[in-house]
Amino acid sequence: MRFQEQVDRSYGAIRDLLHREPLAVLQRATTSAVPRTNVPVATLHAQVGGVEIGVDVRVRITRTRDQPHPSGAPVTRLDLSLEATSAPALFPAMLAELSARPVSARETLLELDGNYWLPFGALGNAIDAAVGHRVAEPVVRRLLADLAAQIRADVAPD
Repeated sequence: MRFQEQVDRSYGAIRDLLHREPLAVLQRATTSAVPRTNVPVATLHAQVGGVEIGVDVRVRITRTRDQPHPSGAPVTRLDLSLEATSAPALFPAMLAELSARPVSARETLLELDGNYWLPFGALGNAIDAAVGHRVAEPVVRRLLADLAAQIRADVAPD
């Protein structure tokens, strides 16, 4: 699953923010982060069939690095994992890579590329085939949109 969002801020400023405080940015990007603790918890949301779905997740960033894109442009990559804080055996877990690369001097492309795993083995896979992707995809799409909005709030325009 791969989603993209363009942000009208410079790559350098976004890169600095992602290196300086990546967990804090992800927490602020969600509507009910838990700032009173040191546990990196955020709430993922999606609107599915007129119903708001939300789950608190533990966010881990396992690696942050700068690499060149195949086009030669610089790219900053963060390896993430997301897992429900309550009853994790009942919710999907996700491994993802968030990347940021310049599109122009004042625009940056954010990309979230990830895979998720469902509980319940074959039953979970059957549920995902029937309806699960209609839940997972909006959640990830909204996370990226919320992250882009938070970056716009945290980084001054050029």
